[in-house]
Amino acid sequence: MGWSRFHRFGAVVLLAAGACLAPGTAGAVQTACQDVRVPVVVTLTVQSVYGRLCVPEGATTLQVLVPGGTYNSAYWDIGYAPETRSYRLAMNNAGIATVAIDRLGSGRSSKPPSALVTVPVQAKAVHEVIRSLRPRFDRVVLVGHSIGSAVATVEAATYRDVDGVVITGLTHRINLPGAVPVFTTLVPALLDDRLKSYGLDLGYLTTIAGSRYSSFHAPGATEPGALAFDEATKDVVTPTETVDTVLVGSLVPVSRAIKVPVMLVMGGGDGNFCGPPLGADCSSDEALRVSEGPFYAPEARLRTHVVPGYGHSLNFSANAPDYHRAVVEWTRGIG
Repeated sequence: MGWSRFHRFGAVVLLAAGACLAPGTAGAVQTACQDVRVPVVVTLTVQSVYGRLCVPEGATTLQVLVPGGTYNSAYWDIGYAPETRSYRLAMNNAGIATVAIDRLGSGRSSKPPSALVTVPVQAKAVHEVIRSLRPRFDRVVLVGHSIGSAVATVEAATYRDVDGVVITGLTHRINLPGAVPVFTTLVPALLDDRLKSYGLDLGYLTTIAGSRYSSFHAPGATEPGALAFDEATKDVVTPTETVDTVLVGSLVPVSRAIKVPVMLVMGGGDGNFCGPPLGADCSSDEALRVSEGPFYAPEARLRTHVVPGYGHSLNFSANAPDYHRAVVEWTRGIG
């Protein structure tokens, strides 16, 4: 398929998705949401990335939301107490458009062989999403969580097509004593009662039942409804994505190649990445800035925010609205 035909096909897919226009969740701003599919090429085969595009009336800024490993787009629109935990709803109510995507291999996106699903491949796919939607907006901000933040870092550093980057749940330092146990909870998705219906190969991994609190939420408060939503919507990750994420954190020039403003948000109790001497210092906003600042270029004008008392998947925190407001303020200020 030639490139001109490829992009015409992409436009057709987006227009067809537009026919499914529906009102978004009621809030401060009238919002219209629609499903979109963007074609991408992975080793000469055409795959597609699914996204849920929500545009408040008059929105001129778009945030592209990339979930982390074993998560999908549901992470950005948590259905348990959404008025507190839905990042998508918070941004839309502030007049900011969002497109929450499923990474390749997860959710409603295509599922190529797991060995092909790497961070650079995901970054290229996100680039195609941005290229498809950017003409509709004045500014585009790329937002990632965990492995999705590694994807955002590589995308912004490589393609330089965004006006700002929000990194959540990822630092350049890894707290190995806290991170290693998480890997022991990963099993082939074929062994999961729900995910086995996807027909994935053995390289696609997910978490064993009952492990998500210790891996992603501790030491945050245990809320059965939130944990039930997390378990019910969990998804997959590949070993190549995981290894690439570690490399992105270790290779300083990757993040230093980002020449637009960057905001970094961490859970203060994220045992995967926080905790000196090996991990980053997430004890306060300023401590995090001092700890991570050397890994970013001056143009990033690094802004940091810590969600106190919560672990890795900080959108689930009862304090998430504070961080959502901080992101809204930062997004409005980068223009």
